[in-house]
Amino acid sequence: MNRRRMLRLAAAGAGLAMLPRPARVQGRRAILTRKIPKTGEDIPVVGLGTWQTFDVGSAERDRAKQRRVLEIFYASGGTVIDSSPMYGKAEGVAGDLIAAMGARSKSFIATKVWVEGRERGVKQMEQSLERFHVDSIELMQIHNLVDWKTHLATLRDWKARGRVRHIGITHYTSSALPELARILSAEPDIDFVQFAYSIGVREPERNFLALCADKGIATLINRPLEGGSLFRDVRNKPLPDWAAAFDCASWAQFFLKYILAHPAVTCVIPATANPAHMADDLKAGEGRMPDAATRKMMVELVEKL
Repeated sequence: MNRRRMLRLAAAGAGLAMLPRPARVQGRRAILTRKIPKTGEDIPVVGLGTWQTFDVGSAERDRAKQRRVLEIFYASGGTVIDSSPMYGKAEGVAGDLIAAMGARSKSFIATKVWVEGRERGVKQMEQSLERFHVDSIELMQIHNLVDWKTHLATLRDWKARGRVRHIGITHYTSSALPELARILSAEPDIDFVQFAYSIGVREPERNFLALCADKGIATLINRPLEGGSLFRDVRNKPLPDWAAAFDCASWAQFFLKYILAHPAVTCVIPATANPAHMADDLKAGEGRMPDAATRKMMVELVEKL
């Protein structure tokens, strides 16, 4: 396929990925949004993970980078912030910064329950709300399916009482996809599923993403950059010139746009405490997305590196 044909294909397919947008941010394109299928609520396609990156001390100097990351995140239209009690101090750090910045109304807060037993689960979720300085939360997820039946019953009650707006389940391994699929097929009360997906980890493309779309389940993508390991093979290598056809200016955007081009993906949540990386990641949610032919070329390129 020559470059001219590649550009025509990319332009023709880009319209499929252009979705409703929030207000334009001065000086740059607005980040794309996608709907939560069960509620119709729009959320931006790039969020922020906090695993390892927000597990820092309480002093202002310890949190300066995280504060700047959030400033860039909100200024670009980001809303989805994902955490967990498993992530050390991350919930409290994110919660303190959001409160200090007066950014609660701009935030779609997602966290998790990660213990065995009903009472322990309730206690842990209450602690998470306290750390975020909130009485209710946008999304509570059952982390890695730990005691999921017990916590799902609790979360149904919490949702009915307005303490959570959405219920989710998560896992980080591809081996868990069959179990996630069985649960999504059997449990109509689940609104979100979070799992690992990247240009190098494509198992969800086989059947799982199609199931999510069929069941109307919103998807959060963790480890979209494989913890940074994707960059090892592309270090010091230039982007292909055809990446410009889908408004891609960096390898991070290349990897994230590959994921976001899938219509069943709702939001990617790369974790970072680097302000420059945050700004770069957010640009993956702007402009055109690669079409199916382009995505195939992207995989072929990465596999050759």
